[in-house]
Amino acid sequence: MEALPGGALAALEAVLMVADEPLATDRLAAMVGLPTGDALDHLRSLAAEYRGDDGHRPRGFELREGAQGWRIYSAPAYAEVVARLLLEGQSARLSQAALETLAVVAYRQPATRGQVSAVRGVNVDGVMRTLVARGLVAEIGADPTTGAVLFGTTGEFLDRMGWRSLDELPPLAPHLPDIDTLDF
Repeated sequence: MEALPGGALAALEAVLMVADEPLATDRLAAMVGLPTGDALDHLRSLAAEYRGDDGHRPRGFELREGAQGWRIYSAPAYAEVVARLLLEGQSARLSQAALETLAVVAYRQPATRGQVSAVRGVNVDGVMRTLVARGLVAEIGADPTTGAVLFGTTGEFLDRMGWRSLDELPPLAPHLPDIDTLDF
């Protein structure tokens, strides 16, 4: 690979600026011709620089590693300003029903649509279609007993929450009924 103008650090920035999805460290390393460990060091350095660590001026954006890889996001301090732009003329927020359904799936996954409906006490078919369409929930298999489709949260869900794994879910699960004790 020929030398990149501005070096590998600039090349990483260029790729991350146009990526429409998170990129794994090894994929980024291959794109810019670096060993994975060197690319990881560069990515961590960029993330620290954007946050304002080591005396750098904080930026309006930050580089974060999520469940699916690295991505540039707007800085949380500017969420209100960014939301004004994104929400002009549209409703991008999830409804209360969608949020409740998403919480049940997140805490009880894998779960069938019927199990989620039983916990919520209402039919969740339409809400589940919305969550699947937004990439927050996906089909992850079939129940071995009933054959019903099992759903779970996605890497997109984790990335939007700013988490690397489901281990970062707040401890709410003890407050939900046990799916095994519900009648279907």
